[in-house]
Amino acid sequence: MRSRSRLRPERRRDDDRYDSPFFRADRSTGSEPGGNGFTPLADGTHVTSTPRLGRITVFPVKSLPGSSRETVRLVDGGALEHDREFAVVDADGEYVNGKRTDAVHGLDAAFDPAADELRFRVRESVPSTGALDPGDAGRFALPDERAAAEAWLGEFFGFPVELRRDRAGGHPDTTDYATGPSVVSAATLRTVASWFDGLDADGVRRRLRANLEVENVPAFWEDRLVGSAGRVVPFEVGGVELEGVRPCPRCVVPSRDPETGERYERFRETFVERREATFPEWATTDRFDHMYSLMVHTAAPAAAVGADLAVGDPVTVGEERPERPVE
Repeated sequence: MRSRSRLRPERRRDDDRYDSPFFRADRSTGSEPGGNGFTPLADGTHVTSTPRLGRITVFPVKSLPGSSRETVRLVDGGALEHDREFAVVDADGEYVNGKRTDAVHGLDAAFDPAADELRFRVRESVPSTGALDPGDAGRFALPDERAAAEAWLGEFFGFPVELRRDRAGGHPDTTDYATGPSVVSAATLRTVASWFDGLDADGVRRRLRANLEVENVPAFWEDRLVGSAGRVVPFEVGGVELEGVRPCPRCVVPSRDPETGERYERFRETFVERREATFPEWATTDRFDHMYSLMVHTAAPAAAVGADLAVGDPVTVGEERPERPVE
């Protein structure tokens, strides 16, 4: 399988145009992924049967809101450029994330890579735990204003924090086995949304926080990227090779409203019940520690580093093969 060239002149890379509260592109994406010109059918599928990359989302600050991209580059380790590039940690060096505090749901965040600037804003929907009020905002040019950003975030969370940056591999939770982008299908999001009153596909998307969303495939298609023990499933996105490694066990975060932090009653119990009932017969069950799992973690061969992924790229799946050490 071949890797992509570093540049794709036929596509425009909107590096500094993020679909966010601060850097919003002059385009409308809607709740459905795509922008490829495919005609949706009544059941949510499309006229074309070719699996394609329907949406790319990067999360510049770990645990904070993401932003949609039309193209993205794979950097060292196989991570998406700017994904989890920043992380907020406490005095003990522990991540300040949704697993520890629901206060993260009270922050909007955006990163402008062209200006090397971070912006934060306290949401109106969630009061902060510190001295800041709803609607308060901060804008910080890096690296000069990093200390000011840390002070602002410390006021929000109510304790001292450090803002860490890793331009290469970011700050994933899966550094020991998978440093590539996470993958889910658009149909999976729609199906999971149907399990819960009041949720739609976009709400589930923001709860699950996947990087790559594949369209024109059935629900739980991503489970095909999970091989048997000690093996991976190679797949290509527009000719760029990635490897499906393991399913993603979920934490408390998907049970919370991403805007308010409010818990959905019996979210985990309902999820597990429906996941068991709809689990594909062909899926590799022994790789799932429990049914509160959804989305697939991936790795990227060294040859993929520097390649670009773009919305609309075709997606193909290969045959599983032995796992390789994380590079």
